[in-house]
Amino acid sequence: MTNPTLFLIDTFSLLFQVFHAIPSMTSPKGLPSNAVFGFTRDLFNILQAQRPTHWLCAMDSPGLGTREALYPKYKANRTEMPEDLRPQIEMVQQVMDGFGIPKLRCDGWEADDVIATLTRQAVERGFDVRIVTNDKDARQLLGPRVRIFNVRKNTWIDESDLKADWGIRPDQAIDFQSLVGDSVDNVPGVPLVGPKKATALLEQFGSLDEVLLNADKVAGEKLKSNLKEFANLARLSRTLVTLNQHLDLNIDWDAMQVGRVDVARLAVLFQEFGFRRFIDEAKSLPSELKLTTEDDAATTSQQTSLSFEPAHRCEIVETETQLAAFIKQLQTQHEFCLDVIASVPNPAQADIVALTFTWEAERSWFIPVSEPAPLPLRAGGRGPGEGSAQPIAPSLQSSPRRQQSLFDEETTPLPIEAPPPSSAPQPLAPQPLATHVLLALKPILESLEVQIANHDLKFDLLLLRRAGIQVTGLGVDPMVASYLLEAGAHGHDLPSLADKYLQKALPPFDPAMFADQPRLTEWAAERANVAWLLSRLLADELRREGLWDLYWNLERPLIGVLAEMETAGIRVDVAELRRQSAEIALRLTDLVVEIHQIAGHEFNIDSPKQLAKVLFEELSLPVMKKTKTGLSTDQDVLEKLALVHPLPAKIIEHRQLSKLKGTYLDSLPELVNPQTGKIHARFNQVVAATGRLSSSDPNIQNIPIRTTEGHRVRRAFIPSEPGWKFVCADYSQIELRILAHFCGDPVLCEAFAKGTDIHTSVACEIFNVTPDVVSSEQRRIAKAVNFGVLYGQSAFGLSEALHIDQDEATLFIDQYFAKYAAVDKYITQTLAEVARTGFATTILGRRRAISGIRPERKQQLILPERTAINTVIQGSAADLIKQAMLRVHDRLAKTQHPGRLLLQIHDELVLETPADAVTSLAALVRDEMTNAMTLHVPLAVDVSIGENWQVLENL
Repeated sequence: MTNPTLFLIDTFSLLFQVFHAIPSMTSPKGLPSNAVFGFTRDLFNILQAQRPTHWLCAMDSPGLGTREALYPKYKANRTEMPEDLRPQIEMVQQVMDGFGIPKLRCDGWEADDVIATLTRQAVERGFDVRIVTNDKDARQLLGPRVRIFNVRKNTWIDESDLKADWGIRPDQAIDFQSLVGDSVDNVPGVPLVGPKKATALLEQFGSLDEVLLNADKVAGEKLKSNLKEFANLARLSRTLVTLNQHLDLNIDWDAMQVGRVDVARLAVLFQEFGFRRFIDEAKSLPSELKLTTEDDAATTSQQTSLSFEPAHRCEIVETETQLAAFIKQLQTQHEFCLDVIASVPNPAQADIVALTFTWEAERSWFIPVSEPAPLPLRAGGRGPGEGSAQPIAPSLQSSPRRQQSLFDEETTPLPIEAPPPSSAPQPLAPQPLATHVLLALKPILESLEVQIANHDLKFDLLLLRRAGIQVTGLGVDPMVASYLLEAGAHGHDLPSLADKYLQKALPPFDPAMFADQPRLTEWAAERANVAWLLSRLLADELRREGLWDLYWNLERPLIGVLAEMETAGIRVDVAELRRQSAEIALRLTDLVVEIHQIAGHEFNIDSPKQLAKVLFEELSLPVMKKTKTGLSTDQDVLEKLALVHPLPAKIIEHRQLSKLKGTYLDSLPELVNPQTGKIHARFNQVVAATGRLSSSDPNIQNIPIRTTEGHRVRRAFIPSEPGWKFVCADYSQIELRILAHFCGDPVLCEAFAKGTDIHTSVACEIFNVTPDVVSSEQRRIAKAVNFGVLYGQSAFGLSEALHIDQDEATLFIDQYFAKYAAVDKYITQTLAEVARTGFATTILGRRRAISGIRPERKQQLILPERTAINTVIQGSAADLIKQAMLRVHDRLAKTQHPGRLLLQIHDELVLETPADAVTSLAALVRDEMTNAMTLHVPLAVDVSIGENWQVLENL
């Protein structure tokens, strides 16, 4: 009889691996999804190839942990979680739930400690344990029944592998790491003790305690000295790397049993995330792995999730008489919720299937609008999209005996209203609609006297704009409200908010509902009811937390502006992109030849392992950094090595050009809407924790501009109309100006007031010279110090950026704070305030919860302190650019200027206008942006114009 096998998954270890290994992907909703895709693929791998009997996902606990409390520098080198990874955490947990994998965390401890405790107990219970991680800390847990599995490489580590790699036994792994340290987790170790030396010491003396006790017997004076001098650091390191095998965990061993895969639930998630290939894979799993059989699962899903009893009454409006009666009621309402049900998740391609209204907690109205053509269906947004399900021809008629239906063939629809004049952004191509329904509702929906609420209002606005309805009266959007209340959190989707605030479990979308009006009606009514209740509840929360003005005066009107920008889109010259792609392809071919010639042989340039062998073994270049998987060949390492050898520079160029070609030159043409010839990027209002906007499909804000080839990509972006031009307006050094505003430093403020170059001014102060003798190198250093202060950069970080000695970098920072004492005081006061309140607050009152602040660490800021300072400065810059967008938009409308707002790129606005209106638009934009806020220093805006986005002339 074989032993049961427990797979323990180090969740965030695996998640970070796949996030960095898999190129950027987005779901149909525009959310990043590459990490979710990779994580899901690995779960299938474990389930199908490894066939565990039990499994569990171990999670890190949020906030300051036991090790950070003991040693504040622990993991201080780690950067903040990438913005594109944040929204994927909730998505991954939904996938875990679909697979039936329990999750476990312990406050104050890491996932490794949870795994360690479970490993000990599982072995005692007779399990074989397999730890899914690439974290070397887990090696201390190896034993006869414990192995480590790297699912990404499909490789195993057991006791013999540890002996071959480190030359030690598992019981020596803790002492080995205590001597060597860990640069990834910032575990100090003992200087001069690398892996080979640690192995030799442990082989000679057996343990860390014996090594330290016998330091005098060690060969080499420097090593002997270090073992004595840093003995306490070694002991501290041992405490840091030792995993806790005795946590007090509430363990449900039965819940870990494999066999709870909810195929129906996963199918809905995979449709929503755009993972079509995984739907069939889930369905084809052996029956013993599933919650039930496939047919039973579908039935169970329909019974438990989709055929629910609604908590309120829903009236179906499907006749002319009913529509007239409903409109009469609607005309008496000042506020109501409107939820638009779409045929596909992409509003640029969707038909409006139905509208759901509510303004009472227990009553709603469902109005069928059109019968979408048969489509391959996928759940997402408010309706399906393309996917692997069979086409369904829906029928929204619920009874053969009824009054004259809105969809009867003899009903004559009214003509569609003429499109707006050419000076306004043109809507996307009209969709087939029961136009008399929408035209009947149009006066109310466009009225300034109403306030329309719903979750993700921008989605509704985009659909209605395509139908010729310009909604301007916006109420509360629970998604945006939730984001303001918890900017650093994830889970602003409607099901998460329903669960959090109303303790309601919203049923997932099922494409089959389009063939079943009662089910679709119930689902839509429940959504609208939840959105309405949340809009009331979160409005009160915003007022209670002092965030109402920020929502009502800034974020709410911005929803409409973003909808207009997405509708307008930006034209792309596809032929230009293809020309550039062909040129890059030729250069890449030449680069491969050059790289192989320098190396002396062919190798896989994209393989970090093969590249490391060439650089560090064959060329004997110095090792700069180690990771848990080997010697690092990342960008920072290559840039340093490029100073001493030509090959790393070629590798850098190859990587940059490969990414440019794949991510932009070859991908952008695929995103051009065939109806408009434009790219309609999505601007995401609730993703970045600082308050900044992000973009997706494509991430137009990340188009590189620092290299010649990257900057050329902008040449392909052109105005929509012949004879039109771009007008680009960019805030000058806005974050430094905001810093000057907050700190009030007289020297800094005077420099901005006089309009002098701020980096030259700082160079004068640091180097004690006059402006006329400041060298380009001195200005470069001053610029690095300026932005280093903003981003909480340490002396080490500055030395790395400038390629100078760390002591010299420390001197520059000290000189900066000596000259700009008010900046130093501001940082101290800000950290103290954030530590006291738990929030970093921007100029307009935007808040972000931050824990773990220790003001005494001001001179060596680690992640919480860096995040606090950066949030205040960058978040205030976000407040400013959003305020400017509203002012520019309103001024364009009031003056009936033909200019259109197209893009927002960090601190820059991109507009287009007829050539004869360029001067007036430039003046308008400069005026509104410079007066968007009143600061203690003047705002400066650089304006440029051009016939494409690359070649611009300053005004």
